[in-house]
Order: sequence, then C-alpha cells, then structure tokens
Amino acid sequence: MKVKYLHTMVRVKDLDASIAFYKLLGLEEVRRRDSEGGRFTLVFMAPPGQPECPVELTYNWDGDDGLPSDSRHFGHLAYAVEDIYAMCQKLMDNGVTINRPPRDGNMAFVRSPDNISVELLQDGEALPPAEPWASMENIGHW
Repeated sequence: MKVKYLHTMVRVKDLDASIAFYKLLGLEEVRRRDSEGGRFTLVFMAPPGQPECPVELTYNWDGDDGLPSDSRHFGHLAYAVEDIYAMCQKLMDNGVTINRPPRDGNMAFVRSPDNISVELLQDGEALPPAEPWASMENIGHW
C-alpha cells in the first residue's frame, strides 16, 4: 500500500501574523481556500519549488475557544536552511525569539506566533561555531 505525504496542519489565531512568520522562514503561499459555510480559511505555505511539502495554516473566523486544546501531541515543524546563522539573524531582526540558538552551527528552534515549535537545521554539514551564537543561552522552551 502506497502512502503519500500531504501536509502538516496548525491552527493559527492571527492569520496575517502567521503568514508573515512563515514568509520570514522563506515559505510562500501556494494555495488558499476560504469557506463561507465553514467560516474558516486554509492557507498552504511551502518552501519555493516544494509545493508538495506545505504547512496548512487553519484560521477559524470565529476563534478556537470551543475547541479542545491537545497541542501537547504536536512535536515541531522542521526546515533545512542554507545558512542557519543568517536565518536566525533575519528572524531576530524581525522580532522572533531564538529559543534554542544554533550554538553548534547545526540546529536552532524558534516558535511561531501561535507557539508552534519550528526546528531549523543547517543544510549539509554544520557551520563552524561562531559568535554571538556559541555563547547564547536557551530562552523559554522549544
């Protein structure tokens, strides 16, 4: 039996803020669906040239207050980046907290506006340790 990856879905509270965050990561909107009857918007964002690997941002127009909170079952999204130091600097310059800095030149964690954990991994070999990253402490949880 063949299985095909489709997407990872995360609920978002502020669609514009979430889209802006994922654009900072380099993702682009590849598809959108607005449902008047269901009162929701789905925005699919993926890395350039990889429309088959999207994250689905689900925005419920009337909020999510009545939905069960089971986010503890979600681990994280993971993306390979060309230069982990440059990506983390770009995110910091735009107000994103680096929860687990790339001290090893290989891995970092940040959180989306909806508290979704996002792992950033250096594509290929780890970069040599460099400041200020090598001396940075973890912030919060990741």
